[in-house]
Amino acid sequence: MRFSGKTAVVTGAASGIGKASVLLLAAEGAHVFAADIDEAGGAELASGSNGKITFQRCDVTSTEDIKALMDRAAAETGGIDIVFNNAGAGGDGTSIDEIEPEGWDLTMDLLLRSVAFGIRYAVPHMKGRQNASIINTSSVAAVGPGYSPNAYAVAKAGVLHLTKMAAADLAKHQIRVNAIQPGFINTNIFTASLDLTEEKEEVGKAMIAHMSAGAQPVARGGQPEDIANAMAYLASEEASFVNGHSIVVDGGITIGPKYSWDANEPDMFEALRALAEADQP
Repeated sequence: MRFSGKTAVVTGAASGIGKASVLLLAAEGAHVFAADIDEAGGAELASGSNGKITFQRCDVTSTEDIKALMDRAAAETGGIDIVFNNAGAGGDGTSIDEIEPEGWDLTMDLLLRSVAFGIRYAVPHMKGRQNASIINTSSVAAVGPGYSPNAYAVAKAGVLHLTKMAAADLAKHQIRVNAIQPGFINTNIFTASLDLTEEKEEVGKAMIAHMSAGAQPVARGGQPEDIANAMAYLASEEASFVNGHSIVVDGGITIGPKYSWDANEPDMFEALRALAEADQP
């Protein structure tokens, strides 16, 4: 019961990483305010929780919605101890030479601006709270190309720098700010971006789960609970000396190219050596 008596706010709470995080926080004693635009999913999450989970509809591209969420959580419980700025989606997948301003701006509003104002409107209610903690969802896409579309990657890189800046800014209030960089996590973010029919969605999920199992050294797809566990650590007293950093939870996908860890993958240098030897008389 690491979070007994604590108030937590989680955005993007109705599914995937957010849902797993809400359930974990509530199971360990927190009163969780679960925010999402998915009203049916949010209501289902709150029902049967014996009051441990309160759902509020929140579109994180609206600063008014974010402020209302934080104000309500504080008004009903006396303050906020934990904020998990997690809401997101794939954003505009268009290449940089074709993307339109509207697609770029919407992606930044959803993935970066929402985090900034999640922090902004939570902090007044976190001052003076013991071990107050803010956690932001970034991504392995923040470290380089190849993991996501351009706009998404840039926004998630911005989340990493915002995390450091906020940690420095809020040190005077004893509020810690950290981030998590998920790798290939099996959530609906991938199938949603493909706009599959309902009949094909389950097939799509199975295909993604199969592909992700071979994408990194840990031979399974990442699960929402993997990120929820990292979030809970960063929110807890156990991480009270961790501030301004990011935990990479990716099964090792950013270790290096596949040939560096997969014995069945041709090693580039071995291939070149074999080529050179083949040319010898």
